Amino acid sequence: MSYEEAAGIPTGGDNALHFLRKADIQNGESVLINGAGGNIGVVGVQLAKHFGAEVTAVDSTEKLDMLRAIGADHVIVYTKEAFTETGKTYDVILDLVLRSPFSRFLRSIKPGGRYLLANPSLLSMLRALWTSKTSSKKVMFAFAGSKQEDLVALKELVEAGKIRAVIDKRYPLERAAEAHAYVDTGRRKGTVVLTIADAR
Repeated sequence: MSYEEAAGIPTGGDNALHFLRKADIQNGESVLINGAGGNIGVVGVQLAKHFGAEVTAVDSTEKLDMLRAIGADHVIVYTKEAFTETGKTYDVILDLVLRSPFSRFLRSIKPGGRYLLANPSLLSMLRALWTSKTSSKKVMFAFAGSKQEDLVALKELVEAGKIRAVIDKRYPLERAAEAHAYVDTGRRKGTVVLTIADAR
């Protein structure tokens, strides 16, 4: 990998690995990733496929080809179709989008399924605790740390060809503010990296 590709893996990779390990995905289970086209989601799609899942990726139209290219079995454009209204249910939903409708997402999870909240509000965390105690569905929101063993696991998956970085744009370090502004638009496909000129 190049340095830029290596830089594109750890943050999204750490979080995706953390959540999908907590879900304990079994071979053949159905996994939906909401907000799949960003840094965490791109690695999440690849990891879920590696774990043997049938993966549905939800994001905007311009990201669908990229999501198919990294292994998504099904893609949904959120502006054209609400997956919560199709009647289809999933074993695992990884929700990477802020302020998703908790109740509607919960109805899209099979009995015994797992709902992973990557951007929980205080209210959704309270509802998660209550749901996990009163139903067969489990809602999880524990945040990822950065552990050396997780980076080693990601490195091994990269070397085995199971996951790869998807870099949308590269910005020199002095244009970091511009890079952040682009990320904030929500249009990025995968990750955005900052490059540092060789000072030698």
